[in-house]
Amino acid sequence: MVDVILGLQWGDEGKGKIVDYFAPQYDMVARFQGGPNAGHTLYVEDKKVVLHQIPSGIFHQHTVNLIGGGVVLDPVTLKRECDTVASFGIDVKKNLFISERTNIIVPTHRALDKASETSKGTDKIGSTLKGIGPAYMDKTGRNALRVGDLLDKSFTTSYIKLRLKHQRLLDNFHFNEDISSWEEEFFEALEFLRTLNVVNGEYFINNNISAGKKILAEGAQGSMLDIDFGTFPFVTSSNTISAGVCTGLGVAPQKIKEVIGVTKAYCTRVGGGPFPTELDDETGEKLRKIGSEFGATTGRPRRCGWIDLVALQYACMINGVTQVVMTKADVLDSFSELNCCTSYLVNGESKKEVPFQMSKLKIEPVYEAYKGWNTDTTALKNSEQLPSEINAYVDFINGFIGAPVKYISNGPGRDQIVKI
Repeated sequence: MVDVILGLQWGDEGKGKIVDYFAPQYDMVARFQGGPNAGHTLYVEDKKVVLHQIPSGIFHQHTVNLIGGGVVLDPVTLKRECDTVASFGIDVKKNLFISERTNIIVPTHRALDKASETSKGTDKIGSTLKGIGPAYMDKTGRNALRVGDLLDKSFTTSYIKLRLKHQRLLDNFHFNEDISSWEEEFFEALEFLRTLNVVNGEYFINNNISAGKKILAEGAQGSMLDIDFGTFPFVTSSNTISAGVCTGLGVAPQKIKEVIGVTKAYCTRVGGGPFPTELDDETGEKLRKIGSEFGATTGRPRRCGWIDLVALQYACMINGVTQVVMTKADVLDSFSELNCCTSYLVNGESKKEVPFQMSKLKIEPVYEAYKGWNTDTTALKNSEQLPSEINAYVDFINGFIGAPVKYISNGPGRDQIVKI
């Protein structure tokens, strides 16, 4: 069977640590969507490591790691990550596998991403400029190059054809930057990519399922950034919800068992787009400072706010979440009062549903206040040690979202997690 771990907010929920925590229980960890716009932060041997494309189970020697066909892969970023992982004594050529259907991000994808975002002016989406959107556009436009194409003698010809197509688009944007150094890096990285384990991903994972292996599917970004069900148009370019596991890895829906959703104890968002509970004040700045809320991929300061239970309930519903992990509860340790958004006021009318096209509406959050716990929770090891105020906060959230919080993360370390 396949269990899933994914984000329930706008990404940055701390999924990397949670996958790392659960990984020893599984035989395989598989990424099913997204690209190097994801940043999963781990602490290995007390050192901070950010993985962008390699599954977060890579630091567990017995765990097989698969990059699925639903991912868009930047070979340059992958090579850098492999070098970092290898510095910890991990042999990536032993336990990292890549589906031949995985789409490749080429240098002109990055150029198109930058040119397109720049042209939007004040209407910027907040792209990470990694080439993700243009790569997915080529996938749906049936122009993409895939990892399996590297084994074909006509790859270079296909690349040149795609590059010429992109150049015509770049000329329309009047984009004149020299990307020759990007191309040099790209082709060097392709040679490295050819040395890795390229497999028929859907047979690879289904054969493992048939053999009784335990599989963990790892999502990137968050549910509210899903291309279909997120806060469109301020979304990513892939399906970040649990349904994306089926299309991104080639597994049938009935193979999915547990859906483990990850949420912060509050909310953050990077880039543009609607964020009903955003706090553009001292409280928001306090959350940012204590939580070190800066993007793992871009370094951009994250927008911060109180937990949004309307959006969280929606995310649990569309994902079929069976259990929830709440991260960064320790960030709230010094707050005397907490707020939970329980409804939206839209044009004077109370709503408990996420509306269509949130970006075109003026949404005022309606809060319910809760007493903070005002104590350091970072050293707590079991549920009996949790302050009563945390239990009250969690109990209310459980009842509202219809899925139980089973774990609370109380710090960045591997061992800083409390099972409830």
